[in-house]
Amino acid sequence: MVMTLPRVGRTLALYKPYGVLPCFTDVQGRPTLSAYLNVPDVYPAGRLDLDSEGLLLLTSDGRLAHRITDPRHHLPKVYLVQVERVPDVAALAKLEGGVVIAGTRTRPAQARLLPTPPSLPERPIPIRFRKHVPTAWLELTLREGMNRQVRRMTAAVGHPTLRLVRLAIGPITLGELQPGQWRDLSAQEVAEMAHS
Repeated sequence: MVMTLPRVGRTLALYKPYGVLPCFTDVQGRPTLSAYLNVPDVYPAGRLDLDSEGLLLLTSDGRLAHRITDPRHHLPKVYLVQVERVPDVAALAKLEGGVVIAGTRTRPAQARLLPTPPSLPERPIPIRFRKHVPTAWLELTLREGMNRQVRRMTAAVGHPTLRLVRLAIGPITLGELQPGQWRDLSAQEVAEMAHS
């Protein structure tokens, strides 16, 4: 049974576009979230790098932000990852078992080779194309969030990341959102996030 909690402030789901910083200001003048939403007092709960895209949650609830970002809560984060070359069973097993990044082994993950490319919006800057190097799509589920972890993990097993899209954080998914679009989470979604 899902427990319903009183709603504290606002929590939003945003499809962060490629090439946009996960913040509202940048001294270097690069594109930020301010071009896509003008909602006071909400802040990103976690990161999604400039060259990554997909689901970013923003909230005015500090406790919820902590729950989303603290790896002790093991909140699953699902990514679609386009990589160079087609990973074999051994590479997938390494991703699932954990790889060593900067002296630390990542937690066990789930890694699945997708049989066909996912249906995603076109990226404004296409990925680099190499005629003699095939690509493949993976679905990776992580329960931690080290800096640039997905990219570092796939590189460690010999398959550099070309495109990275976060599909879900806990029970919240991108759904029908398109790049730059956002929506408020319902009180029930916030409660599910708080207890997942």
